[in-house]
Amino acid sequence: MTFPIRVRVPASSANLGSGFDTLGMGLTFYNVYEVLELLPSGTYQVEVVGEGSRELEDPAANLVIRSYEAAFEAWEREAPGLVFRALNAVPLCRGLGSSAGAVVGGVLLANALRERPLSKEELLPLMVRLEGHPDNVVPCCVGGMVVSCWDGERLRYLRLTSMPPDVSVVVAVPEFRVSTKAAREVLPEVVSLKDAVFNVSRAALFTAAWATGSWEHLLWAMEDKLHQQFRAKLFPGGEEILSEIRKSPECMGVAISGSGPSMMAFVKGNPQGVAGRMCRIFSGNGVRSRFFVLDVDEAGAKLSGGGGRVATGA
Repeated sequence: MTFPIRVRVPASSANLGSGFDTLGMGLTFYNVYEVLELLPSGTYQVEVVGEGSRELEDPAANLVIRSYEAAFEAWEREAPGLVFRALNAVPLCRGLGSSAGAVVGGVLLANALRERPLSKEELLPLMVRLEGHPDNVVPCCVGGMVVSCWDGERLRYLRLTSMPPDVSVVVAVPEFRVSTKAAREVLPEVVSLKDAVFNVSRAALFTAAWATGSWEHLLWAMEDKLHQQFRAKLFPGGEEILSEIRKSPECMGVAISGSGPSMMAFVKGNPQGVAGRMCRIFSGNGVRSRFFVLDVDEAGAKLSGGGGRVATGA
């Protein structure tokens, strides 16, 4: 066994407007999780550097540790304890897939301790069951822009072509949290046929535009009537960013990232200009924010170290 065992997991942005619970992409923004040493089962020494450092050093509150244990439980094996370190850059509860990254990281660390490690494709159904959102989990694990379908048991997904090199992903992250639970609770249980058709047509256009390189259709294709009009009211500036940033000539499409409150835009041209406008809107609504100019991560989660000689028979 070679230590440290290290996994780097990308942030992710899901929904992308019309693709509710279906579309998602990995982003070039990472957390790194490390196993430095094995300990007796049930024993953990946890160090967290960066985002969530105060709240995540309790193993019971750390989703990486909980997912690691859940993977061993699913394999009917005892999980070794860990000396564990997290280097967290991805903000928590901001719509950037921090929970998905924790689940992917925890399962991959557990897999590294198997005598016969499984492939990512074999691990993905377990990851999605643990986290519940394939549109974040799948692109985090495999990278790229991904279309995912999940019925609670079976998973199907397809990666789309790479984003053009002259297009950036601008993400504005406010100092404001929105839990996924709260963002789900504001959604109506029933939608009209008209709104359902609206979103189906936009999501279909999004995937067709991305697959064929017809990028001029993204602005229209990212329009949504299922979730954004409700979620944008949960945080100051959300509605204004959706309406105003799309008017920028550099903007190819704008959406709430995941369940928010981060906002993302595809930008061709000057990303700093669009990012600055997004942050000024947050500031005008009394919320501090920061921005990141990113690309789509095409590699997904990356593991190094390990050797698979602990969980014999797993």
